[in-house]
Amino acid sequence: MSRFDHAAYVSLTMEFRCNLRCVHCMIEGTMDRLAPESDGHFEAVLAHNARERCWTGLILTGSEITLRRDLPDLARRARASGFSHVRIQTHGMHLGQPSYCRRLVEAGIDEFFVSIAGSDAASHDGLTLVPGSFERALRGLETLDGMEGVATLTNTVVTERSYRLLPGIVARLAHLRRLAQMEFWLYFPMAEEDEKGLIARHTEVLPYLREAVLAARALGRAVEVKNFPHCLLGDLGDALVNAQPELHIDPRFWSEFERNGFYQCVHRDACGSRDCLGLNTAYIRKFGTEAEALRPLPITPPSRSTTP
Repeated sequence: MSRFDHAAYVSLTMEFRCNLRCVHCMIEGTMDRLAPESDGHFEAVLAHNARERCWTGLILTGSEITLRRDLPDLARRARASGFSHVRIQTHGMHLGQPSYCRRLVEAGIDEFFVSIAGSDAASHDGLTLVPGSFERALRGLETLDGMEGVATLTNTVVTERSYRLLPGIVARLAHLRRLAQMEFWLYFPMAEEDEKGLIARHTEVLPYLREAVLAARALGRAVEVKNFPHCLLGDLGDALVNAQPELHIDPRFWSEFERNGFYQCVHRDACGSRDCLGLNTAYIRKFGTEAEALRPLPITPPSRSTTP
């Protein structure tokens, strides 16, 4: 189950540069033409929330938000406007500097969502294509682990190259006391074909994913699984959480995103799941409809009112 209420957060894309070259990056083809949210829009969101109290948390994200030198200032302004929590979504490399971690926490950032691609330096750096990126991200998580009032989260993109690493990732991060939630996102390209060969077959991912979810929960962590068929998770179906905070991003992003073609499933009309995204176009073109592997979940009839 989730530790955080997605509806209580709003996410602003404030940067479109990145200094990693992750093989699984979904937006690498759009970074050069998408624009980050303007300072004026940032201020408008702060002012709106100060009046309406729509959200308790603000997420500052982008291709890599820590490339913004004014990140501490953005956090201070968000806190001053009334946000109870400020989170950054980051690859974590710059968190390897303890002094930088302290600056961010002192500015009001109390939640850090860090991408971890592999279970060790060789596997992680082999996916980010930047040597040293794993050690720096891990050092940052360990630095934050010693700071009061801080929560950390991790995100792992699950691909053909990484799904066998999932249990090892949980084990490698087991020592972190402030790691509140781990998320596992099944990779999909924003295209109709898997040109990179990174989509992994769900039934092959499943045993490793189950092991990772159970291990993380045994450590007291919340877990979210994204973009995976609900029916395949069985007794771990409550780990599927495809909800997201309200996202403010260049509108041109959505025309690219919609190319994925989610919600395709031969059992969709007979399935009771409200959370499943089904299959996407690239997956079906690679593996087919998986009609035999997937099973519709029971449809729950609407509850009857007992009021006369």
